Formats: sequence, structure tokens, C-alpha cells
Amino acid sequence: MRATHQIVEEQCKKWQILHAEKKKEKVTPAITISREPGSGGRFVAEKIAEIMELDVFHQEVIHQMAENANVSTRLLETLDEKGLNILEDWIASFNKKHLWPDAYMKHLVKVVSTIASHGHAIIVGRGANFILPAEVSFRIRIVSPRKSRINNIARTFVVSGEEAKQRIIRTESERRAFIRKYFYSDISDPTNYDIIINMENISIDAAAHAVKCALENS
Repeated sequence: MRATHQIVEEQCKKWQILHAEKKKEKVTPAITISREPGSGGRFVAEKIAEIMELDVFHQEVIHQMAENANVSTRLLETLDEKGLNILEDWIASFNKKHLWPDAYMKHLVKVVSTIASHGHAIIVGRGANFILPAEVSFRIRIVSPRKSRINNIARTFVVSGEEAKQRIIRTESERRAFIRKYFYSDISDPTNYDIIINMENISIDAAAHAVKCALENS
């Protein structure tokens, strides 16, 4: 797995090239994906990125970026004056609704907002749908019945059904606590999303194309 600083530098260079080429055609709203553990949300994100030619930022990478003050500063350097003004407006709007209890959240908001301001991106997890203004993002929630998720986890990590169940319970608890602590919200509240996809009887390809269709007709 590439180090975070390598990912950041590669992405910054890509943004700089796009700006130099003045590719300013219609920008796809930042897509945020919240997902139940074992629902396949990670794979849906990657498939959407593939068919729509978007960059995908998974939770682990976003988390590592937010933990490093130098990274958030480096990302901010990729924004021009207009981009910085937009970001400041988003942060001000966010700050009216939420307190910033620690440095981590301050950096997380900057990282997510910078990525979104460049557009053409999918952000998985870390409460991105609560950070970005609804008018500049498309908020997705991926769900599936627990039984199906237990089977997915057991098969993916080669563990027993009971171990898979405990992993799901633990991860669900951690994610609920994170959203409640930093955003004072319920991660499972459907009003926090633009579209909710139940993966029980739908393929990853179908889910991704449903999102693409919804975006193109929104």
C-alpha cells in the first residue's frame, strides 16, 4: 500500500495538471459514500470511480491525511484564490452548525473540503456527507441486511460467522459513535442522504450505474 504522502503528492500533481490544462467543464459534485460494514460500499465506490472516471478516497486515506497537519496544508496549496474563498465559506457554514472539539476534526474538514472543491471525487466514510454542503455533494448510503453482511465478511476475511458478526457489531458501534461525537447526528437517518441503495438483490455494477444515472439526471 502506498504511503499517504505519496498519494497526496500524486493527487496534488494531478490537480495541478488539470488546472494548467484549464479543464473547467461541468464538475461532478463530490460523491460521499456512507456504508454499513460488509455491505460492499467500498466496491461500489470503486466501480463508480471506474465508470465515471473519478478519483476515489477511502476512509483510511482520509483519516491518515487528517491526522497530519502538513498534509492538510499541502492540500490547501493546490487551491487558487477562488478555491480558497469557497473552502472558507464551506468551513464557516460548517462551523455555525458544529463545534470543532479537536485538531483532528479541523484538519478533517479541510482535507474533505479541499478534495471536494477540486471536484471529480468520491469520498468514502469519515462523515464527509455531514461536512460538505448538500448543494455541492451527492450523498449515498449503502446498506444490506445483516445476514448478508455477515456472510460477506466471513467470506472475505475467512472467519467464522460469529466472528464476522462481532466485527460488524464493533464497526457499526464505532461509526455511530464517530458521527454522534463530531456531527451530533444519526448515521442511519435516511434524511442525511440523497440516495440509499440496498445491496441484497442488486449487483455492484447495477448500483454504480444507478448512481451515475441519478447524477446525470439531477
